[in-house]
Amino acid sequence: MEIIPLRIDGAFLVNTQVIEDPRGFFLETVRHEVLAEALGRPVELRQSNHSRSQARTLRGFRCEPWDKLIYVPHGRIIAAVADPRQSSPTFGEHELIPMGDAPAARTRLFVSRGLANGFYCETEADYVNDVSEIYTPSVRRGFRWNDPTLAIPWPDPDPILSEADQNLPTLEEMLAAEES
Repeated sequence: MEIIPLRIDGAFLVNTQVIEDPRGFFLETVRHEVLAEALGRPVELRQSNHSRSQARTLRGFRCEPWDKLIYVPHGRIIAAVADPRQSSPTFGEHELIPMGDAPAARTRLFVSRGLANGFYCETEADYVNDVSEIYTPSVRRGFRWNDPTLAIPWPDPDPILSEADQNLPTLEEMLAAEES
């Protein structure tokens, strides 16, 4: 298993060896002690979530006080990790990661608590994320997918969005509301 730090502090790719034969493949998706060693802290994943989205759907940005381990077993997405932590050296930066069908099918993305993530579906896609805390809506934060501070070059200027995602504040507005 290989844990690769991304440019955003606290985000990692998790790659594992794939064993393939004429029947298909097998892989170990995560080994918690290897992930904990790379992070320098324990990781306990307490809830697993699975969503399916149609092509052109964009979800996010959400930043929560829990770790996430993301896997896309079906379809293709472009995952985005952004850093909304004002005290971080990578504050306001983002990174895009293709995930899903080959060649990125067997990569997982680890997003540390406090970071924000979102994703755009290039095809219909299943999105599985294991989280370190039980879902609590009252602590969930988020900001607009097309935030001008981040200027993310999404492939679609008019994606399919939920009403909740359409009504999120900008990153600047979210941070100002938290300070008041």
